Amino acid sequence: MINKIVDLGYSRLEAEELLSVSNNIEEDYKKLLNKYPIQYLIGYVNFYGYKIYVNDNVLIPRYETEFLVEKTIKYYKKIFNNKINVLDIGTGSGAISIALKKNIDCDVTACDISEKALEVAKNNAKSNNVNINFIESDIFNNINDKYDIIISNPPYISNNEEVEYSVDKYEPHLALYANDNGLYFYKEIIKNASKYLNNKFIIAFEIGYQQADDIIKIVDNNFTNVKTIIEKDLSGKDRYLFIIKD
Repeated sequence: MINKIVDLGYSRLEAEELLSVSNNIEEDYKKLLNKYPIQYLIGYVNFYGYKIYVNDNVLIPRYETEFLVEKTIKYYKKIFNNKINVLDIGTGSGAISIALKKNIDCDVTACDISEKALEVAKNNAKSNNVNINFIESDIFNNINDKYDIIISNPPYISNNEEVEYSVDKYEPHLALYANDNGLYFYKEIIKNASKYLNNKFIIAFEIGYQQADDIIKIVDNNFTNVKTIIEKDLSGKDRYLFIIKD
């Protein structure tokens, strides 16, 4: 069965993992034939060295997002030498929040509009032994404090963009698609962020690889005296955008 799963394009490690947790591997194999994500069948992924449980109420954390965490930690070390407050907008599984809480001196608030996603995130925080303040909120609606870092991997796929079948069919559309050609959440966060930021701050985004220029324009319309930095992913595509005031 391992070879049959590998033949579908999955790694041997993933196949072995599924075999070790599956209650009915024949049924699971049928789901894989229908492009159902193997991560949901396994029930967890490794993210930044931490076990993150996932189900179809949350986006599957991607390898690229580990680099959002890594680069945010890099800028944190350059700017702050004290305990800070972090806000993670659209936390999903809680992966970003957990990784930051584990690696820098911070208090973390994580919000999401999805109650079911927050249930997953709370379970992940508990299983990883971290204390995170979870809030059900549509972006800033229920947020009242000020933060040193605002981080987000928001929905950024435009509604008419072609997406891999398994992603579109099985992962939550709430976490994938955004209006305004995928820019809606960047606009809303950037437009309102100043009310929720301390004097020194970092705003850290994962972005669509063709969105950098448009987001920089949004930044320029809403901030002065900040550095806007674009960083690339391993494929050499623009994937991360940082707005920094130090």
